[in-house]
Amino acid sequence: MAETADVVVIGLGAVGSATLHRLALSGAKVVGIDRYRPPHAMGSSHGESRITRLAVGEGADYAPLVRRSHEIWRELESETGESLMLQTGGLIMGPSSGAAHHHGKDDFVRRTIRVAQESGVAVELLDAAEIAARYPQFTLEGDEIACFEPTAGMVFPERCVDVQLRLARDHGATLHLDERVMDIHTGTGGVEITTDRRIIQAGRVVLTAGPWLPALAGASLAAVTKVFRQTLHWFAAEGSLFAPGHFPVFIWMHGAHEEDYFYGFPALPGSGAIKVASERYADPVDPDSVDRHVNKAESTQIFDRHVRGRLRGVTQSVIRSAACLYTVTADAGFILDVLPDHPNVITASACSGHGFKHSAAVGERLAAQALGNVERQSISFALDRWERSKV
Repeated sequence: MAETADVVVIGLGAVGSATLHRLALSGAKVVGIDRYRPPHAMGSSHGESRITRLAVGEGADYAPLVRRSHEIWRELESETGESLMLQTGGLIMGPSSGAAHHHGKDDFVRRTIRVAQESGVAVELLDAAEIAARYPQFTLEGDEIACFEPTAGMVFPERCVDVQLRLARDHGATLHLDERVMDIHTGTGGVEITTDRRIIQAGRVVLTAGPWLPALAGASLAAVTKVFRQTLHWFAAEGSLFAPGHFPVFIWMHGAHEEDYFYGFPALPGSGAIKVASERYADPVDPDSVDRHVNKAESTQIFDRHVRGRLRGVTQSVIRSAACLYTVTADAGFILDVLPDHPNVITASACSGHGFKHSAAVGERLAAQALGNVERQSISFALDRWERSKV
């Protein structure tokens, strides 16, 4: 006999674990499926840290999500005793010309400031002299401006995923791990999910499978998303210069092109290393065949192109490296919507490199939608927005 559930969540990374947790809290009969054993390093929800910021230059639609996510993580910290988020302050920095382009938006520093003003987030606008006086670790050109947000910081992705899955299980959720979804069939009575181990019949499905989602969701999603391999690098850094409290998380756009940018984090206690990364969107990859090994040449390239001459006290000695996958849309926006002709299948994907900080709130909203408590997410996250823009 087929297993039954009210809702099945497929993919248990950042958004999937949050969705499953919220569904389990509601008392619904819920099942979560993941082809690996999360938290794992095969998708997008790993790498020790993710930047979080309330002033989100990607757009005002995201601001309520990250604010609510902060509230949820603090609630989970109180409930479990785990440390999930560390407030360090954050710098969004670029040339004063305003040419800096990031996540599909130009003039990203000033856009961040506008969103902060619209959303009631306290920030400071700093010029190059003020940045250098506050953070002498940065070697500047002299024409930079920055938005400093005291409430910004870092989230610990593996911990967040683990906590939400543990609590989901404690509240009655069933987890099927190391299990691959082979087929999703929708009908008038609900949805049938076939895995390599079982068949599950459910009222609704929430697809949160990250880079595997385009293949599961079909042509409508595959046509508007691409998957890209990104690399993360930890370089040796001098002592307390980069410790939390002395150094912020940062996003630094140092040129006019989208790849003229990198971001970084304070050195966590005992690590002796600062984590930095950039983004590349040249060659789409297949998540089942992508090379997850980061070679030394890739670390050297990141150091030479972005770190050298910009961060004092950071050496090119590589302590650690990792690869992760971004699922990206043409406008670098999210997709939170039902699939065309499949009203019982909700999809959440294409975090486009800025998703983790919103994930707890996105999961909460997806759970409410799956239970029929809200009709639809923001139209800004709709799957048909590209078609509507042509009208």
